[in-house]
Amino acid sequence: MTIEPVRARAFEDNLKHYSQIFTDGSADYAIQRNAQSDPAKLRQLSSFFFWTSWASATNRPNNTISYTSNFPSEPLVGNVPTSSAIVWTGVSVIMLLAGIGWMVWYYAQKGEGEIVSTEVPQSDPLIGAKMSPSQKATVKYFLVVTLLFLLQIVMGMLTAHYGVEGKGFYGIPLADYLPYVVTRTWHTQLGIFWIATAWLAAGLFIAPFICGYEPKYQKLGVDALFVALLVVVLGSMGGQWMSVMHRLPGNSWFWFGHQGYEYVDLGRVWQAGLFVGLLLWLFLIARTAIPALKQKGAARSLIVLYFLSTTGIALFYSPGLFWGMRSHISVVEYWRWWVVHLWVEGYFEVFATVVIAFLFAKLGVIRGESAAQAALLSGAIYLTGGIIGTLHHLYFAGTPTVALAFGSVFSALEIVPLLLVGHEAVANIRRSKARPWLKQYKWIVYFFVAVAFWNLVGAGIFGFMINPPIALYYMQGLNTTAVHAHGALYGVYGTLGLGLLLFCLRAMKPEIVWKDRTIWFAFWAINIGLMLEIVLSLLPVGLMQTYRSVSVGYWSARSPEFLQTDLMQTLRWLRMIGDSIFALGALAFVYFALGLIWRRPEKKARVAARAAAEAA
Repeated sequence: MTIEPVRARAFEDNLKHYSQIFTDGSADYAIQRNAQSDPAKLRQLSSFFFWTSWASATNRPNNTISYTSNFPSEPLVGNVPTSSAIVWTGVSVIMLLAGIGWMVWYYAQKGEGEIVSTEVPQSDPLIGAKMSPSQKATVKYFLVVTLLFLLQIVMGMLTAHYGVEGKGFYGIPLADYLPYVVTRTWHTQLGIFWIATAWLAAGLFIAPFICGYEPKYQKLGVDALFVALLVVVLGSMGGQWMSVMHRLPGNSWFWFGHQGYEYVDLGRVWQAGLFVGLLLWLFLIARTAIPALKQKGAARSLIVLYFLSTTGIALFYSPGLFWGMRSHISVVEYWRWWVVHLWVEGYFEVFATVVIAFLFAKLGVIRGESAAQAALLSGAIYLTGGIIGTLHHLYFAGTPTVALAFGSVFSALEIVPLLLVGHEAVANIRRSKARPWLKQYKWIVYFFVAVAFWNLVGAGIFGFMINPPIALYYMQGLNTTAVHAHGALYGVYGTLGLGLLLFCLRAMKPEIVWKDRTIWFAFWAINIGLMLEIVLSLLPVGLMQTYRSVSVGYWSARSPEFLQTDLMQTLRWLRMIGDSIFALGALAFVYFALGLIWRRPEKKARVAARAAAEAA
């Protein structure tokens, strides 16, 4: 590329600027000292920055918009919203209203259907049931879930603190040993790890319930998968730290270190190891699901949906392996969002719907076929909007305008089923009151109700807040994205992970009477803390950034001159209120869960359980 002399001089000035920041560090940007000090690599880094700015301001051949569809906003170089962004935003809102109207009409003419079965058992069907060796082996998964959950919170608090003290932690030069890029990477990655571990463990625990027996060597498979997951978690975290601290030679950063792409940061070797682990998990599930489909009286439709959703979770992580070290960034972004959106927001959502339905069917609260019908409807609606809706992540990634059109319309349709999850929440509450013994499942049901709440607020409302093209044009990468991420990733999938953990621990020892005080505090502190974190800090910071992006320019919304003002600093400190309450709730939850793991049933309870089993 040949550039004018004035641009060449500007490039050299920028090279000096970036060299100073990445060599000496910057508290304003939370960049540690010697983040990059190699002159050759600093020039390559500055060249990449120049290329991205060139692509964002240079019109496509025979077109009037830039390669990034005029993103980011910068009137000085003519980067203003495209006509397509404005028009398709309006179309997406119209489609959302039409979808809501259709859903309301459908539910109105359909009626309630079967909320609670007429044949709910008089006692807990799990009391007296013998746990198989593989089911007992899942306990260690849940132990690791609690530890990773706490570690993620610690990393989140450190990451948030770097926003107000970019080089340390209350005067301690922590950035020299645990820089911001590491804590933030671990915070986001640990969220995926502990949630996925909880879901995998729940799937393994439920597996023998599906076919009614323990397949041969199932426990061995469960133990092998656990070891593989530990290797991936610890290996990837260690590799990322070594990569950031320049302890890995040559190109080994890509294979064992830090790839640099959010949510798929782990090195390629660990990434491939995780995919192999997911395939092993699918194999262990298939060993129980396929034989169950051949049994008479089995709820085949529900089992098929359960197996398909687990298949989707296992296979749709594979697009994370579809790019290489030298792949173009547009190609990488395309496949990365297959993982982040289709894997997490797509098949995780379907699995959530199916597994809750399956658990209620297992307890006899709802018939298997009725549960399957409800899960099939919800799953079909989620994927109808979700698959093509993935394109809303690619509005400004060098894609043609058609991606913006389809992405905006179908991502709006993703919100439709989330606006009616209150129906699901009410149904779950009614199911929990069908028999007196279901009171023991009260807090499990409450976690499922919280999943519905955060599906509406975190995934639905806060998701649509940033999804339309004109909104994302000004909001992308601001704190408004963090609002959606926290409300959806933890609010929906994390809450479901905790709910599944509680169900499995309940099923392992159904005769134990839970002490409600601790779990009551944990449930309300976690959910109230998350909401306060959003409304006191993340949301107001994000909205102020958005206003700045619209009125001045996107650059200003992310500049240290704006983010380090007294007001913004105060809003960041206010996050401590919600964070602290959330952390206390998490500690209470872990304490309660560990108590369930180590607590043994009282003698009277064991005698009653044996009597119930003999009577059955």
